[in-house]
Amino acid sequence: MTYVLRDVLVVLGLAAAAARLDSWLVWPLYWAAQGTMFWALFVLGHDCGHGSFSNNAKLNSVVGHILHSSILVPYHGWRISHRTHHQNHGHVEKDESWHPLPQKLYNSLDFMTKKLRFTMPFPLLAFPLYLFARSPGKSGSHFNPNSSLFQPNEKKDIVTSTASWLAMVGILAGLTFVMGPVQMLKLYAIPYLVFVAWLDMVTYLHHHGHEDKLPWYRGKEWSYLRGGLTTLDRDYGLINNIHHDIGTHVIHHLFPQIPHYHLVEATEAAKPVLGKYYKEPKKSGGCDATLSILLGTSSCARDHCYNEARL
Repeated sequence: MTYVLRDVLVVLGLAAAAARLDSWLVWPLYWAAQGTMFWALFVLGHDCGHGSFSNNAKLNSVVGHILHSSILVPYHGWRISHRTHHQNHGHVEKDESWHPLPQKLYNSLDFMTKKLRFTMPFPLLAFPLYLFARSPGKSGSHFNPNSSLFQPNEKKDIVTSTASWLAMVGILAGLTFVMGPVQMLKLYAIPYLVFVAWLDMVTYLHHHGHEDKLPWYRGKEWSYLRGGLTTLDRDYGLINNIHHDIGTHVIHHLFPQIPHYHLVEATEAAKPVLGKYYKEPKKSGGCDATLSILLGTSSCARDHCYNEARL
């Protein structure tokens, strides 16, 4: 809970300071900082979804709902689809996000879908659309309890999460009425977009970009271990501590129950065991990789958004 309290206090402090100063010299700095803190809140909620935040399932659910709803993410809906991603990572047909599309499916997409899905920087803002309509070739919504994403016994969870999400929308609407739309745009909406860019960018960087080209598997070729080893670690420098070492992604995929504050030491312990199967780019994360992804100039961005999309 210490991490939650730290992040929440920083979020509130940043908002209070920006509103008080109300200077166009301050707002861009606030948007970058607050959007990054929204991303940090998401990572803690992500731990709740994996059950690695606490041994108490109810505490995981309560904290997860508060954190994720505050940044307009349906906690259980996303938790379950993310579980699908972990259970099928590296599988061409079954993986949940950022997976390459078969040639036939790619050709069937309309022009606008291709543009928004595979042309940078649009994919960096695709997360809200994904929540409502998933990825091309997949049906269902993270808000609909009857979606094919969920099992019948999970319907109550989805109703709860959707209700929490709607409650947050109501709170934001009330604040907009009181404070005005321009102020809410500056305080919440723009940081939200920065958070979405962080989420999509980090997800992309953790699953693409190694110089040897990470494999994707089909049918019996796939296994949980093989899939887990097709992810990458990334070093985000000063941001590592802020977003709770999410860059230690290989060990997270193999053992998602490990709390974020043990991921670094677990990774160091696993490297000698994994040997050549542990893949880490020579230039991991950092400003160069981040900016190249944002600008759409990196080779891994081009490969995934064009060539790999048409396997």
